[in-house]
Amino acid sequence: MDGDISAAIKNQLCRRLEFAEEVPSIEPVDKQISKQDNGPSEIDSYTNYATSIHANLSDEVIPRVGMEFDTEEDVYDFYNKYAKDVGFSIRKSKGHKDLHGHWLNRVYCCSCQGTRLKDKRDDDVKCHRPETRFGCLAVLKVSRINGKFQVTKFIADHTHVLASPSKRMFLRSQRKINLAQVAELEIADRSGLAPKESVGFLARKVGGIENLGFIPEDYSNYLHTRRTKEIKVGDTGGVLEYLQNMQHDDPNFSYAIQVDLDDLITNIFWTDGRMKLDYESFGDVVCFDTTYRKNKEGRPFALFVGVNHHKQSVIFGAALLYDETCNSFMWLFDSFSKAMSGKKPFTILTDQDAAMAKALASQWPETYHRLCVWHMYQNAAKHLSDVFERFSSFTKDFSSCVYDYDEEEDFLSAWDQMLAKYNLENNSWLQKQFELREKWALVYGRQTFCADMSTTQRSESMNNQIKMYIGYNYDLLRFFHHFERLLADRRYEELKADFKNNQSKPSLPYPVEVLKHAADVYTLTVFKDFSKEIWLTWDCEMHIIESIGTITSYKVISSGKNRHHFVTFDSSNSTINCSCKKFEFAGILCSHAWKVLSFQNFKRIPNQYILKRWTKEAKIGVAINSSMSTRSNDPKVDVGSRYKTLLRWYSHLAARASMSEQSFDIAMSDGEKTLSKVETTLKQLSIEESFNMCSENKIPQADETEQIKNNGKKVKGVKCKPRRKGDGLSIRPKNALEKATRKRNRRGEQSKKSVREKDEIIDSDVLNSCVQHISPYIQAQMPQAEAPQRESSEEK
Repeated sequence: MDGDISAAIKNQLCRRLEFAEEVPSIEPVDKQISKQDNGPSEIDSYTNYATSIHANLSDEVIPRVGMEFDTEEDVYDFYNKYAKDVGFSIRKSKGHKDLHGHWLNRVYCCSCQGTRLKDKRDDDVKCHRPETRFGCLAVLKVSRINGKFQVTKFIADHTHVLASPSKRMFLRSQRKINLAQVAELEIADRSGLAPKESVGFLARKVGGIENLGFIPEDYSNYLHTRRTKEIKVGDTGGVLEYLQNMQHDDPNFSYAIQVDLDDLITNIFWTDGRMKLDYESFGDVVCFDTTYRKNKEGRPFALFVGVNHHKQSVIFGAALLYDETCNSFMWLFDSFSKAMSGKKPFTILTDQDAAMAKALASQWPETYHRLCVWHMYQNAAKHLSDVFERFSSFTKDFSSCVYDYDEEEDFLSAWDQMLAKYNLENNSWLQKQFELREKWALVYGRQTFCADMSTTQRSESMNNQIKMYIGYNYDLLRFFHHFERLLADRRYEELKADFKNNQSKPSLPYPVEVLKHAADVYTLTVFKDFSKEIWLTWDCEMHIIESIGTITSYKVISSGKNRHHFVTFDSSNSTINCSCKKFEFAGILCSHAWKVLSFQNFKRIPNQYILKRWTKEAKIGVAINSSMSTRSNDPKVDVGSRYKTLLRWYSHLAARASMSEQSFDIAMSDGEKTLSKVETTLKQLSIEESFNMCSENKIPQADETEQIKNNGKKVKGVKCKPRRKGDGLSIRPKNALEKATRKRNRRGEQSKKSVREKDEIIDSDVLNSCVQHISPYIQAQMPQAEAPQRESSEEK
């Protein structure tokens, strides 16, 4: 019975409403006569309005029977221009073709022509779209006579309200994004501007959105269509096409792709000519690090980062990896060295990754591998958290072991004392770190040049900057385009620093000769570090230990420090050596060495202690052939390039011509003549059709994508990382505040749940006591026949 009731309810809910056909009501004759007597009908008012518009138009823009046109496109453009002046939208209607596919006749009508057809699915639709067809009578018919299209029929009457001039920008046939606007919008999109901001910028340039020729929805549809086409190409075709175009534009652009046994792309590495030039000048020290959540696929993103002569971070190469295994890193390091003509860095800094260390030992055994001290502190805070909490002095002792000692014996002694002081002799993590001490302790790395870097913070800082340019939900192709923005901004900062160095000099508090020499040689940033060492010499104490021949030994003590440094000076060749090894590690002389040099009356920096990488001429003498091509195989790229060239020139023309009324009139008259010539040329060349054909044929299909080859192998696609439950690759990463709020909410829910459980226990106890109290009264009033049923209910 319950099943029958539920079925009946279901049928009642799913029953369609049936509507009887509406019978038209017949009004009395006297009412019809009164309507006619009151004035003209609604259709007559629309016709009269169109006629009044015709009175304000010239005869050349109003269609008339007998007019002739060369092509069918000319007919559409003429009628569409007339429709814009009147206030309606047009569309192409029926027509007939001959055996060769040429039009014999064609009909163009108002977009409101006809009525909406009845659809059998109308009963399932809850809310219909508004009606846009009103049976409009406006029509233009042309027939091909003697090779030309001649107007054989024209009706100007409308059955609907015509659009006013302020609303005509919404008419469908009047909205179109031209090629120049496409080029400018592409630039805006790749510059990271939102669609609304891009359209607003273009609208302000032309004096308002009504003069733009399209509305924001058209641009959103264009972006959707373009990205849909990119999806059809797929990551494989899009990425390979991007890399090939970059190589075509920059002959020094290099990329490498690794495929698996199924011919799917796993790893991608790329570098351009400017990166190679920077590596040639500053590639002695490299920071390497990987990061996640920089693309939609969740691939690890790897960066080779260095430091230039302004002490700014500079990128040498980038890679998108499938995983962080030893094989992936071995392939990446090998591809990087091949792209850099076999040159390998002198020093590389990484985090404590076992697979990375194994790959470096295999591919770059001669490169000195240093571990990031910052990562080591992070791991120490994790593994020795109780020690940090109990002993406030442990941080200072641990840091002293990392940085302060010049001799290995002193370091080993301080390490043993630290372990004994805090009872950490049996700590497994510290034992493991001690085995790797030559990669992180500064006492072992002072004699190795590291450009004054002991951490991979430059890579970490670059990863943080990437967040400003690249979203976690970007596909691979958008990732590449927006990565170019990061490179452009970094190179702009370097160019600005170069200009500042060429056009200014540091202010010297005292006209000291050595500072004057340093200001002429070093960049402004390096000069600040050098001047600090000069000022520190005044607080240093110097004592002569011994002098043997031309070699003299000194003991230098810095102010406020108990430790001392040993400095050795050879007067025969003006060489100096300090136990702190600052010059070997950072590339500039330390304050201890300058204390001795000032004692020896040195007024200039010895030439052997000036590293070219820190000077203003660091890039002079290093060049890579980077001849640029002015023409590509893509017509769309050529249009964009020509548009940007014309835009720069005409922007300058507009700025100059607007200065006076006479120059403005000259520019306008010549501009109209130039525009007329351009339109005539485009008409003859049919540039619009050729561009559309090229753009349609430009997108490779799936079978064409499979034909793209890499090192003689067919590439079938990009290997996607398998997604497991909980990966959250498509979910926006939560910040610390959101995580804390979520944790707080979870604790609140748990406390509420415990309170509910306690309340349920209390309620059950109260209920049981109530049942015990009232059961005698119930049993006294219940009939005897219901006694068995009562017993079974009590058992329940």
